[in-house]
Amino acid sequence: MASSRCELLVICVLSLFFVPAHSKTLKRDVKALNEIKASLGWRVVYSWVGDDPCGDGDLPPWSGVTCSTQGDYRVVTELEVYAVSIVGPFPIAVTNLLDLTRLDLHNNKLTGPIPPQIGRLKRLKVLNLRWNKLQDVIPPEIGELKRLTHLYLSFNSFKGEIPKELAALPELRYLYLQENRLIGRIPAELGTLQNLRHLDVGNNHLVGTIRELIRFNGSFPSLRNLYLNNNYLSGGIPAQLSNLTSLEIVYLSYNKLIGNIPFAISHIPKLTFLYLDHNQFTGRIPDAFYKHPFLKEMYIEGNMFKQGANPIGTHIVLEVSDSDFVV
Repeated sequence: MASSRCELLVICVLSLFFVPAHSKTLKRDVKALNEIKASLGWRVVYSWVGDDPCGDGDLPPWSGVTCSTQGDYRVVTELEVYAVSIVGPFPIAVTNLLDLTRLDLHNNKLTGPIPPQIGRLKRLKVLNLRWNKLQDVIPPEIGELKRLTHLYLSFNSFKGEIPKELAALPELRYLYLQENRLIGRIPAELGTLQNLRHLDVGNNHLVGTIRELIRFNGSFPSLRNLYLNNNYLSGGIPAQLSNLTSLEIVYLSYNKLIGNIPFAISHIPKLTFLYLDHNQFTGRIPDAFYKHPFLKEMYIEGNMFKQGANPIGTHIVLEVSDSDFVV
């Protein structure tokens, strides 16, 4: 009886040494988040309480910070600080959070360039910097983020050309570059992205032709939505555009496009919205468009079509809702 009590006591004592301790947050991430905290405005800082961004004891994780356990440590995997009027340059300390899978700083007042160190975030899947005041060129180092699926850089002041390095993102599904000051041609290499579903480069200063954009065989095999509106694209619509059989939205408004509308485009199986307005198109619109089973909107105003060309539906401006950003 005494021996069994002794054994029980030994087991209880030993168990004290094997109670799993609360995982500590990796010092690298603690340092980076505190540097970010020091550089941000009061709107963020007031809700970031405590020394540990992943939470410490009774304190919860900092607002917008998501952590996960890897081995003996916790690491920061998501940082979402948006619509809080952050003012100032892109916080370079963010690029030290090497386990980030999601970085969302949209709808703030960030200025200056995206630092080239962004290429260090090899695990990043979602990068959302839309609705800021970011400037300079889009860094080609973004092309090093091989796991990236969503890239939102719209509504900023980026200049220069669209880097061809973006075509090196094998998992990319959504690419939003609209409402910037981008120039030059849209890289045809983007057509090699096998998973790209949405491409929006509208409202920039881009030139070139659609034929150049889709010149590679098998271009854009998964593309559903193509937004090229409000640029300086020239030439005609090539019949080869019908090879993009997944297309649902084709937005070509406000360019310098010319020529007839190819009959082949009416064969795109699920074409739903076709915006041709405010270009220099001529000729007749094939009857097949008016018999298309899915086509809800075809807007043709501001062209030189022959008499008898009529729009389909009532023109609406297609906007992306916040629900479209949910991953």
